[in-house]
Parts: sequence; structure tokens; C-alpha cells
Amino acid sequence: MLTESDLEINVLEFRQRSFQFVRLADVGPRSIALFARTETESESQFRPKLLHLTLAVPLAWIVYDEGEDVLSVARDGATVPVRLAEPVIEVGAEPAEFKEQGLAWTKVAGPTPVSFVYAPTELKDDLLSPRGYEALGLR
Repeated sequence: MLTESDLEINVLEFRQRSFQFVRLADVGPRSIALFARTETESESQFRPKLLHLTLAVPLAWIVYDEGEDVLSVARDGATVPVRLAEPVIEVGAEPAEFKEQGLAWTKVAGPTPVSFVYAPTELKDDLLSPRGYEALGLR
């Protein structure tokens, strides 16, 4: 399993985007790693907003891909997933539920009007609830 310092010096690739490590949080029996990214809502809008994206993933699911020098998500925490070149979809156009690296994910509006939180679908009741947000330190 990766250490906190491993997470701090690497980015995690998710949805064709790079996320920076923020912190670890304990939610029930799991240690959850939080990653964040800020991006522009849409370049085509007159006054685009900055969106704040948060990714919550169990620490045990994160694997270091030495060949690419990035962190990835793998359910077993060991097998580096195959990287597929897919087009980047604007956050607002993404479906609320999707598959990424072979896992089911859920995206919900976050605690502010310009934020979104991603979590594994199988853990959404624990992570994307008011109690989960509190444990994750999201307000």
C-alpha cells in the first residue's frame, strides 16, 4: 500500500485529468484518499466558472504506475490498469454514473455550487452522504 508521501509527490490520473493529493480521511473502517483538481467550466462560455473537483478513493485501491509515473485506481490495489485514450468530456456533460478503469463511479454536486465529488458507486452511500462529507472534511 502506498504511503502519504507517495501520494503527495505524484498525480492521480482519472477521467483523462490529473488530480493532486489533498489528504487522507477515515470513513468507517476505510482510509480514503482525497484528490482535487480545479478547472475552467467551459472555454466557450462568456464568463466561465472555476469548477472544483474532488475524487474520493480508498487508499487500498491506489496503485503507482511506474511506466507512466502516475497513480491509478485498481480495485485490487496492485494491477496497473490499461490506459485507454478517450476524449475528455466537460464535467457538466458527464453522466452521473459511469465506468472508469473498469470500476463503477458516481459523480454528484459537491458542497458548493461549483464543485463536484467523484466516488466509487459501491461506496457512495458511505462517502456521498452528509456524514461521509463530514468525515471527508468536505463542506
